[in-house]
Amino acid sequence: MECKPEELLISAIADLIRQDRHVAVGAASPIPGCAALLAQAEAAHRFDVTVLHSRRDNHFTDGARELFDAAAQGRIDTFFLGGVQIDGQANINLVGIGDYPKLKKRFAGSFGSALMYFVVPKVILFREEHSPRTLVEKVDFVSAPGTSSPDIYRPGGPHALVTGKAIFDFDRARRRFRLRSVHPGVTVAEVIDATGFSFDCPADVPVTNYPSAGRLERLRKDIAPRVHKFYPQFANTVFGEELMTTV
Repeated sequence: MECKPEELLISAIADLIRQDRHVAVGAASPIPGCAALLAQAEAAHRFDVTVLHSRRDNHFTDGARELFDAAAQGRIDTFFLGGVQIDGQANINLVGIGDYPKLKKRFAGSFGSALMYFVVPKVILFREEHSPRTLVEKVDFVSAPGTSSPDIYRPGGPHALVTGKAIFDFDRARRRFRLRSVHPGVTVAEVIDATGFSFDCPADVPVTNYPSAGRLERLRKDIAPRVHKFYPQFANTVFGEELMTTV
């Protein structure tokens, strides 16, 4: 069964979170949202999912304020963050490009990313574009730091980075990424060329697991119609043919 690039990423993220008990997904995150719902559907244990864009899959009634409270209380295992730029120390930039405050281009801003980065035990960084433009040696502005000094209490932080080409693990002690796998059809050399920061690379780098036919069927028949309700454009683009008979 053929697999679209988005479906591969959904499956890969689902594998990273399948042992969790509460996964939260913020705004404009359809791929992590699909992955969380897929992992929930496959879990043999209680697996709560909070998707802020969804009415059905959202435990909170007061928006982000309740999300932040739950995270600060240690009631969320995993959260997802992205960035206009991400660097080799897992710092993220959501503010803008150029020398602050005279930025060449300004973006929406950090919102609650710094808080979530500090208190959620497992933060997965996600960015589909994998290029030296997005994965940089040093971010232009630190919206949320990947690591902190030992005297700062910080139960949360980066766990992995998932891109359109590969998956990296993050070593908090060494403050450094390590290549975990490359996606089918991508070489290690291509990942090195497309990454603006240095990272550790094992001698043998595996290929990211291709989703099974059963997992793809569940994703398309069960998860896609649910996601269509709060990410309709994404669902139509990725699952269009399957949705014709289910929505």
